[in-house]
Amino acid sequence: MKYRTLGRTGFQVSEIGLGGEYLEGKPLKQVCNTVDAAMDAGINLLDCFMSNPDIRSDLGTALKGKRDKMYIQGHFRSIWKNGQYGRTMDVKVVQAFFEDLLRRMQTDYIDLGMIHMIDNAQEYEEIFSGPILEYALELKQKGLIRALGISCHNPVQALRAAKTGLIDLMLFSVNPAYDVLNENAERPRKLNNRFFDSMQELGGINPVREELYRYCEMHGVGITVMKSLAAGALLSDKTSPFGRAMTVQQCMHYALSRPGVASVLVGMQSPEQVADCLRYETMTPEELDYSFLFAAEPKFSMQGRCMYCNHCLPCAKHINIAQLSKYLDMALLDGVTPTLQGHYDALEHHAGECIGCGRCETQCPFNVPIMQRMKQAAELFGK
Repeated sequence: MKYRTLGRTGFQVSEIGLGGEYLEGKPLKQVCNTVDAAMDAGINLLDCFMSNPDIRSDLGTALKGKRDKMYIQGHFRSIWKNGQYGRTMDVKVVQAFFEDLLRRMQTDYIDLGMIHMIDNAQEYEEIFSGPILEYALELKQKGLIRALGISCHNPVQALRAAKTGLIDLMLFSVNPAYDVLNENAERPRKLNNRFFDSMQELGGINPVREELYRYCEMHGVGITVMKSLAAGALLSDKTSPFGRAMTVQQCMHYALSRPGVASVLVGMQSPEQVADCLRYETMTPEELDYSFLFAAEPKFSMQGRCMYCNHCLPCAKHINIAQLSKYLDMALLDGVTPTLQGHYDALEHHAGECIGCGRCETQCPFNVPIMQRMKQAAELFGK
């Protein structure tokens, strides 16, 4: 395992990190086995944005006795209400859930305290001029967090935050499809082809994103990476906007090639997936080469591509939108198999229960037409 300096924090983090999201809902033994495999391989960075109390407790159990060997990237502003993930601007609720994170993770500090999901100007203004930032800075002063960061999908707001000098790092979405996405493609506006810049003109990267990466590198703002696989869309010829599939390791290599990036956090849910990601460390430059992507323009945009991140929640009908969307995408690619139908039927709530309130779409950072997809899923799966 190779290690990189995470900006001005000075922390030496593994260039491959463990994204904890896909461990949510898994048995405790599986969580522990996956964390053990990651740590045995030299991974020392774990992201936990999830507010679900069970996964927080399970990760705390998995880290018991070896907490000091793992940098925890923990988020505040994500909450758990009525059995669902959500976000809040209420600083008292933020405080309660940060204290819950410490308690369940069996620790008295978080290494990397992240203000969760700042994706538009309104969120930026409310957080950076309000009590949430004050609370976060107080936590840092007291040593309850060792470094302060944000998570963000929007390069404009990410660059604004970096230039304040207040944050030490950011969790940012990096992959070759997003890097040709125009910076004006903000949610909740629908995307179309004019929001995708010409790769030939730009050399494969939007100028605001390029400025963000270089600013972070020059000023010591470390970058950890989410969405490097675009929720698997880049791994298939059918779903990649480039018309050609990348490997997991090529996606990782692309992210790790960006200026300022210290670690790419990959969602792993088994020791086998850990081992597959770790193949990156022994692959040749030819195997990791992704230059074939830049031989032609994207064939279509990433408009409406669900990343299964659950930022759309909470749902008024308690639908697990991310899991349901995953089953829908599988059905659209390969048809509704008996196994897939069984997985869908086992969901506690189904697409047909959607009331079309539209709240989910206003919260989605990827402009997914969720209500339309709910109707499509109900038709395909029969309920």
